[in-house]
Amino acid sequence: MLQESSVDSSGSRFAPLVVLELASDTKEEAIAWLLSRIRDRQQNGGAELLVEQLGPGIGLEEKENPNMFLVGASMQRLLCGAEDLGLFKECTDGSMRAFTFASKHNFKDFKGDGDGFLSMAECQYVIKHELDTLRAKEETNVPGYSHAKLYPGKSIIRRLLSKGILIQMFPLHENEELKRLSFSWYKKVKVSLQPLDDIRHYYGEGQALYFGFLEYFTFALMPMALIGVPYYLFDWEDYDKYVVFAVFNLIWCTVILELWKRRSASLAYYWGTLCRKKAFEEPRPGFHGVLGHNPVTGRAEPIYPTSKRHLRVYLVSLPFVLLCLYLSLYIMMIYFQMEGWALSIYDENPTFWTHILLFIPSIIYAVVIEAMNLIYRYAAEFLTEWENHRLESSYQNHLVLKVLVFNFFNCFASLFYIAFVMQDMELLRQSLATLLITSQILNQFMEAFLPYWLQRRRNKKMIRKIQKRRLYEEKELPLVEQVRLEADMSTYLGTFDDYLELFLLFGYVSLFSCVFPLAAVLVVLNNITEVYSDAFKMCRVFKRPFADPAANIGVWQLAFEAMSVIAVVTNCALIGMSPQVRSYFPESETQLILCTVAAEHVLLGFKFILTFLIQDVPKHIQDKLARLEFESLEALKKKKMLEASQLSKTVQ
Repeated sequence: MLQESSVDSSGSRFAPLVVLELASDTKEEAIAWLLSRIRDRQQNGGAELLVEQLGPGIGLEEKENPNMFLVGASMQRLLCGAEDLGLFKECTDGSMRAFTFASKHNFKDFKGDGDGFLSMAECQYVIKHELDTLRAKEETNVPGYSHAKLYPGKSIIRRLLSKGILIQMFPLHENEELKRLSFSWYKKVKVSLQPLDDIRHYYGEGQALYFGFLEYFTFALMPMALIGVPYYLFDWEDYDKYVVFAVFNLIWCTVILELWKRRSASLAYYWGTLCRKKAFEEPRPGFHGVLGHNPVTGRAEPIYPTSKRHLRVYLVSLPFVLLCLYLSLYIMMIYFQMEGWALSIYDENPTFWTHILLFIPSIIYAVVIEAMNLIYRYAAEFLTEWENHRLESSYQNHLVLKVLVFNFFNCFASLFYIAFVMQDMELLRQSLATLLITSQILNQFMEAFLPYWLQRRRNKKMIRKIQKRRLYEEKELPLVEQVRLEADMSTYLGTFDDYLELFLLFGYVSLFSCVFPLAAVLVVLNNITEVYSDAFKMCRVFKRPFADPAANIGVWQLAFEAMSVIAVVTNCALIGMSPQVRSYFPESETQLILCTVAAEHVLLGFKFILTFLIQDVPKHIQDKLARLEFESLEALKKKKMLEASQLSKTVQ
């Protein structure tokens, strides 16, 4: 836990875990009401947490927000919260079971009063859950804010966030643990696996699964890279030989995705999220509508007609996406005109500089692609927010779909056009290499270096505090300064962009790498630097995110599998276009097409057979899950029999 402790108004000492920052001009009656609801006992509708106002910092000349509050909880409260959440922990017999406070001594590593049993990330997640589920009782509005309407059952924190009264809520770093993690993760260059268990312990399962997938993807690319190097050196201009590489490509992308499911299931089981029941989803903070009643919970909440949402999706969002795709197509045609212009100059005067000029259109196009992806991302977020989805999962699915469709078209449309319309393999190789290398350079710059540089440029207060921090090199930074320092850091927006980058890299490797064998080598090098840059930004650039108890990579698994299916079609078409295959059908183009389609269907069938044969969950984990379900049913039967026995005695 943190080095320093805080004291609640009741006199209880606690380790601060979460920070609440209210607007500096928040009215006193609203603050007093919120703190009383947070401290109130659970049976009275409160969260029963400990909270203390943060004191002033060292820099008296700075105008600091006084409305910052530290939130913690007693160990018993955290353990009860872990039971309410259904957190799975390892038992003394080695099995993973849902934690219960009554049987706490049956769990491994539970000693004394339970201090150290829950990781700090789990404690912070418990507190976040308790704050999120803090609900209004009979209040009609937030005290002092008549426009901030409340009704029985409404989440108080969500209302405060949507009205701008609550600026942010974030978990605190634990400096000593962060130093140890940083040292083992990215501060020393070494050839070893990432400390996934330590990442999971500090950041939660969602982050650990991302870094686990990044590591797995990098190792899975090694066979492609090892085959690609000699292929590049000896068969660079001999396009007849890419048939073998393309066939290997097809089998490779299916096998690695299926094996990742097994790896993911193993990690999720030992981290306790595989068999954990999914929590009931509450409405998003930005969801709005006419006040009604939820038929499931019986609580009052906004109701928005599904028909109106569908009208917004199909009459506004869909046409906008199609318009953006048309614009991307128009930009692509301009790029081809630039390519033709550069080629004509080279043909007239073939020198070293005109040869360099041949790469300029592709570099410009790659930069334009990244800029268009960024602009479209903001537009997609605005549209998805405007569609007014009730659940966060629905919002994320619609956003991912919009972004994936545009990014796929924007990044790969030119390559498809070159491959299947122009049928220029040399230009395809050049364009693929230029797009891949340029996008990797831009992504590394945008993801790691630019956020840190912009943060230092735009936030002079944070720079001064960093300088003050250097005065404390021999001792820990005071808690007040640590909190205010972290409050000024950028907010981590999740793994969306990280998975999107890996998705596009997977596309470059699986779709067309047979004509550019070094693609896998470049992606491996990119992923190695990605591990260090992502670790650096997690530990140094962004606030600590709340844990996300994920059991898999979610909708991204489907996205990668869809890409692998497209890769089968693409590689079969490339095989059919190769001179080596065309020589077998010198007179009949129709037979060539039919044979190519037949081969594509056979390979797709083989792909789905592999998917069926390779089990998603390893057999020993299936047995453990089945045993856990059996014991749960047996316990339920015994409970019912005991209740029936007690009822019969009462009747007699």
